[in-house]
Amino acid sequence: MIAPSAAIGRRNRWAVSFADLLLLLLAFFVLLQASGSRRDAMLAQVSQQFGGRAMAQGVELPAAQLFAPGEALLTQAGRARLSAVARRFDRDAGGVEIRSHGTDPSRQRFDEWDLAAARLGAVARALRADGIAQGRLSIRGLDQADGKSGQGQVIRIAPAPLKAN
Repeated sequence: MIAPSAAIGRRNRWAVSFADLLLLLLAFFVLLQASGSRRDAMLAQVSQQFGGRAMAQGVELPAAQLFAPGEALLTQAGRARLSAVARRFDRDAGGVEIRSHGTDPSRQRFDEWDLAAARLGAVARALRADGIAQGRLSIRGLDQADGKSGQGQVIRIAPAPLKAN
């Protein structure tokens, strides 16, 4: 006959494996959250490891390369860059998400929120003028963090699920 303590130990062995799995999942999500701006690239790599197809990558454009300093007016060079981005996303059937990260230190007329919101609107209008349907565009987030290593405001354009009507 098996001792009662040995039988209990065998019965509860699954709990140790289950706890290990939970700790691994917790560590993965903590790492994912800590990765911040590299999140999309990390998720794409994880997806590929599990046999999924590669996720489309987004585009990050410093606002200083798109807009006149302290304004929400696109420069000619900025308009050309957004046209190239629109051609890239025009081939996809999914949605397009536009986000703003950071603030522009050269702002004069606008406060941080107004300038970021106006620039997001200008980017959305430019993408729409270049053929991306309004129903595919989503404007999200006005993150006021300092931006990537002091670059100021960064506009991120990335694939997204289509909005539900």
